[in-house]
Amino acid sequence: MKPLSRRSLLWAAGATIFAPWSRAQTFPFKPLKIVVPNAAGGAADITARTVGQKLSEALGQPVVIDNRASAGGIVAGELVAKTDSDGHTMLLISSGTAVSASLFKSMPFDTLKDFAPVSKLASFDLVLCVAEGGRFKSLSELLDYGRNNPGKLNIGTPQAGTTQNLAAELFLASSGLQAQIVPFNGTPPVITALRGGNLDAMVEILGPVMSQIKSGALRPVAVLSDKRGAALPDVPAVREAGGNLASFNVSSWNGLAVPAKTPREVVVRLNQELQTILAMSEVKARLSELSLYAQGSTPEQAVDILQADIRRWADVIARAKIEKK
Repeated sequence: MKPLSRRSLLWAAGATIFAPWSRAQTFPFKPLKIVVPNAAGGAADITARTVGQKLSEALGQPVVIDNRASAGGIVAGELVAKTDSDGHTMLLISSGTAVSASLFKSMPFDTLKDFAPVSKLASFDLVLCVAEGGRFKSLSELLDYGRNNPGKLNIGTPQAGTTQNLAAELFLASSGLQAQIVPFNGTPPVITALRGGNLDAMVEILGPVMSQIKSGALRPVAVLSDKRGAALPDVPAVREAGGNLASFNVSSWNGLAVPAKTPREVVVRLNQELQTILAMSEVKARLSELSLYAQGSTPEQAVDILQADIRRWADVIARAKIEKK
């Protein structure tokens, strides 16, 4: 076998040096995958499938949805953190991703160092509900009762450490109420307890309780974001109560991220395609059916959102003395 000539050696070295650049320039060169840390059929999964279909059309490659449900999204996060940094494997991130960063004692990845957020995809409201026909008809009635009866108010949420559970903790801390946060194993038992009179109120993402609201079983008394939501225009935002709640603002969100070492050119390309997709009327309409608001961002804004949520929920977890898993 002949030894390589000097020219061949130089060419090989150059190809190695510029390989990341050329791979970025030819992106995508194979099918893409969106790893979803939730089971199929939920809002996260449908968001990924809606966006993934349009992304496939724009990039000319199949986009596969890979559901990897697990506590805290750890399985999905580890899979993406350890995959090739070429932009072909993405992770659906959310406010739950930010919560997990502070809720678990250890994880097989660093949420801020191992991922490069590409864009926010959607935001969605959380809502404070009471039972229709119960003792409370408005947020002010609930607050007045809580202030005049310390420790007697019971607010239900899904599992301890979920965004909904921590939002309820933040609501109590901000309002100064002394009340009990009661976590349940999922949303259905919370609704059952509230309608049965065993709870005074509940905090949940709007989508899972919208049918109960429309049927008249639950009464929404406030949304937790900074303004009234399009789906419930007559329901006030918590901050409208004024006082210590005047700056209250909690909403949930989801987005896409890639492994941290993904070439910048690929991140930019994906971001550009996502902004176009999220502006499509059919995408907005599909997400709206789930009480989600299509809402993109720059990669830098997505980083800021993730960092801010990690800081906020870390503080809430510490103040509520929630035991780390």
